[in-house]
Order: sequence, then structure tokens, then C-alpha cells
Amino acid sequence: MPESRSERVLQAATDLRAAVNRLRHRPPVAFTYNPLDYAWAAHEMYVRRYAGTRKRVIFLGMNPGPFGMAQTGVPFGEIAAVRDWLGLVAPIGKPAREHPKRLITGFACARSEISGHRIWRLFAERFGTAEEFFACHFVGNYCPLVFMEASGANRTPDKLPAAEKNALFRVCDAHLRAVVIALAPEWIVGVGQFAVLRAQEVFPGGAPKIGRILHPSPASPAANRDWAGVATNELRQQGIWK
Repeated sequence: MPESRSERVLQAATDLRAAVNRLRHRPPVAFTYNPLDYAWAAHEMYVRRYAGTRKRVIFLGMNPGPFGMAQTGVPFGEIAAVRDWLGLVAPIGKPAREHPKRLITGFACARSEISGHRIWRLFAERFGTAEEFFACHFVGNYCPLVFMEASGANRTPDKLPAAEKNALFRVCDAHLRAVVIALAPEWIVGVGQFAVLRAQEVFPGGAPKIGRILHPSPASPAANRDWAGVATNELRQQGIWK
């Protein structure tokens, strides 16, 4: 029997997990969390349940947020959305080294990731059920790692030193290619400019097509003014949603 799409996505995640664990990062990065290690049970549940069919659209984020995928193993994984809308709960472990200001408490985390809350609420309001959304859509991240400075401040992948960034991008590019082969999307929609640029670098030939929506982060003033309306209009204007 041919390997299922979800099994191929899981194998790609397994390969990515091993590849990024071989990388080393120097200051100002002081802590690196890999949810594909300590939150694998939840990530595997997410992929098995929702990556089993061909997708028309893959929404692509940058890397895990400290109160989203870092806690739940699910991209943009705000606790309530993952638990109540996606219907996923699993035991979450701990990274090998944990910053005292950025503790991993899994589904017991009391903080809400605003980006995740916004994006999953948009999908819930438009599609009703997770099953209806995932029939033609999937959500992933380009990079699986969380990078933190000694202060606990977040450091995004694009701010890494050139040598570290290039090594990271090579393995993340390979993972994105594998996921696209498995799910065969018509569109990759970058959530924010970083994801758009990486998708364009990996797929320069126009297949799949590359779209973009505004990142829902509260750090963006534009995202704090009806982000859902803005993102919906962007998707409609690009012909991704009707």
C-alpha cells in the first residue's frame, strides 16, 4: 500500500527534528527549544488527524511562538484553539534546558498566543469545523525551533548569524519541499513576509503559487486593526478564497 500523505509529512518532520538537533547556535542565542522533541505526541496527533488529504492551500508561518507551538506542538498552537477547536490534547514534556522566564507547561499554560488565537478564530468563523477547514487547508511552520536570548527575549530565525542561518535554512527548505510533495498544494500562503520569501526561494518556478497574508502578531500595528478582515480581503484579492 502506498505511504499515506500524513505518514510522509510525519517522516519529513522526523527528518527535520534530527537535522535541527545537529545544529549549534552561539550567543546571543542562549536557549533553543525544539517542540518536535518534547511535544512530539501532540504534533504527531495533529499531522495524523489533519494531513491525510491533498491540500489546496498550505498556510506557512515562521517559527513557534513561546505560548503557541512551543507549548502545544501545533503551529500557531494557542492553547484554547488546539484543545477546543482542533480537538487535540496530549502530554507535553520539557526541553533539555529551560529558561526560567519561558517555562513549558503544555496545555496547562495560562498565557494565550495572540497570533494563534487570531488565525484559528478566522478559520473557525469561516469554516465552522476543523474538519471542514482541513479538508483543503493545512497550517505549518517553516522552522520548528524557538530561539531565546539570555534575557528570555525571542530571537527570530532571520536574525541569526549568517553561517547559522544558512545551515538552518538548508534543512528547513528540504522539509518544506517534502511537505509540498506530500500534500501537493496549489498555494503556499506565507503568514508574514519572512515565510513568503522562504517559499519563493524554495519554489521559484510558480508551482505551487505563493500568496501572502499579514502576520497576526500584535507587534504589527496593522494587525491590531481588524486583522481577520484584512487577511480575508488579501486572500480574496489573490484568488485563494472566494
